[in-house]
Amino acid sequence: MLLIFDLDGTLINTIDDLGQACNHALSACGFPTHKIEDYPRLVGNGINKLIERALPEEHRNEATVLRLREYFVPFYDQHNCDLTRPYDGIPELLQTLKAAGHTLAVASNKYQAATEKIVAHYFPNTFDVVLGEREGILRKPDPQIVWDILASLPSTINHKPSTLYVGDSLVDAATAKAANLPFVACTWGFCTKEQLLTVTPDHMVNHPSEIINQII
Repeated sequence: MLLIFDLDGTLINTIDDLGQACNHALSACGFPTHKIEDYPRLVGNGINKLIERALPEEHRNEATVLRLREYFVPFYDQHNCDLTRPYDGIPELLQTLKAAGHTLAVASNKYQAATEKIVAHYFPNTFDVVLGEREGILRKPDPQIVWDILASLPSTINHKPSTLYVGDSLVDAATAKAANLPFVACTWGFCTKEQLLTVTPDHMVNHPSEIINQII
């Protein structure tokens, strides 16, 4: 089976490092910062959208977002593994899935370089495909990232009926729906259980170990 995992909020808790980087960019450009606990409601659609949401409403324009991104990306590149950690049970889940011969992929809205670095740091030699935000490719919930994952795998293991999409957000739910894939909703991430219930996921899990039950 192929399991496609979201990254932030599903495999790893990145809020502290994302919040620190965004606050650094905001402060460098003279804008007010946010409490770290405010950031879960701002993430999910890539760095540019995070910056846009963090800005005061009257300054939410492309030029300002790109100016802050110039401060955000170098800071985040240097500090994106400072406070980020895998969720409890995720390393064990991935080891179990890998040992059982399943194919594993990451589909993230985090820019590609950071996605690759973080996955390699926390989960070395674990994933068969790792894709993030790439120039010229629409971000999730557009399903192109799913098509690209499938296209990169041998035809013997990229058959959609044997694929699960695992994520923690409404963006992930919409991505799975657009790709016509079963969606496994994880309640430990950045969305509440109540929010996830509004999209009627195919499966809902409260701990990574429960994902095993969806593939047997």
